[in-house]
Amino acid sequence: MIDILRAKRVFAEYVKPYDAENDKIKLKIEHIERVSQVAKKLATKLELGEEDVKLAELIGLLHDIGRFEQIKRFNTFNDRKSVNHGEYGVHVLFNKQDGIIRKFIEDNQYDNIIKNAIFYHNKDKLDIPDNLTTRELLHIKIVRDSDKIDILNILTYEKKETAWEKADLSDDVITEEIYKEFMENGRIDYHKKRTSADSLVGHFAYIFDFNFPESIQFIKQQNYMEKIYNRFKFHNPKTMKQYQNIYDKVVKYMKTEI
Repeated sequence: MIDILRAKRVFAEYVKPYDAENDKIKLKIEHIERVSQVAKKLATKLELGEEDVKLAELIGLLHDIGRFEQIKRFNTFNDRKSVNHGEYGVHVLFNKQDGIIRKFIEDNQYDNIIKNAIFYHNKDKLDIPDNLTTRELLHIKIVRDSDKIDILNILTYEKKETAWEKADLSDDVITEEIYKEFMENGRIDYHKKRTSADSLVGHFAYIFDFNFPESIQFIKQQNYMEKIYNRFKFHNPKTMKQYQNIYDKVVKYMKTEI
């Protein structure tokens, strides 16, 4: 049995010791709550049963549980400079000494689904193994889409210095290898990112990573990609032209997919 109200109470207790005045902590709490609701809505649109709708909502609530210690210890969202927050989230919930998953849900029948969904929610799609169960893969896809939907919401409306740890990207450049890879196949190797502008390209690449047409439809309805595009201008003419080409590729793809 999945008791969402109980899980929400436990989550609220878990985040209490963290500094709610810290913009990063505040952002992450709000993000998690929204992702949980987006996952619930997406699972409902996919016409899943009540149990899977609740499970999607629960996974959304837990998917970034590793972020709080990451922020406390390293003051960054950058996994390359700290820890992989998906993997660390699995540790927080499931490590044998003091894992807290049973505080959120007593029933252990969903453990593998929850564990894999959190572990793979932030990894490259190509890193997801093909030997998982159909249900495990379904919930990985739901939380990945839900997470990306709200990240695009954050990039649209949140203060740049909170979302990017940098108030101004205008002097940044897009790494040639990142640009080439994006234009060729709509994806990038996240390990090769060197600048904040590269990270921005990575967020535009989300559109090619969505698993469900319903997710792209929601992004289009909210006009996220255009709003994000208009938030950034680059001083370097070459970078600005690359940025425009990236946006044009995204717009064209959304039209064909919908």
